[in-house]
Amino acid sequence: MCTHTWWYVAPTIVNTFLEAYDFSGKKIVLFATSGGSGFGNTVKELQPSAPDAVITEGSLLNRGTKQEISEWVKSL
Repeated sequence: MCTHTWWYVAPTIVNTFLEAYDFSGKKIVLFATSGGSGFGNTVKELQPSAPDAVITEGSLLNRGTKQEISEWVKSL
């Protein structure tokens, strides 16, 4: 799941998306393409919206090349 973080949390629309679907037993790996801040409290803030999923920080892909991003995705 790609997310922009503002002040170290995802925008509430991401919570709304997670609440609309059943992610039970799924692993959600976060990634972002904007550069200002890290993930901060994003996992903690999103977890209640998908309580039966495993949400983990992924990577900030700000300056990654196509090859680097492709290799990161394959490593998941």
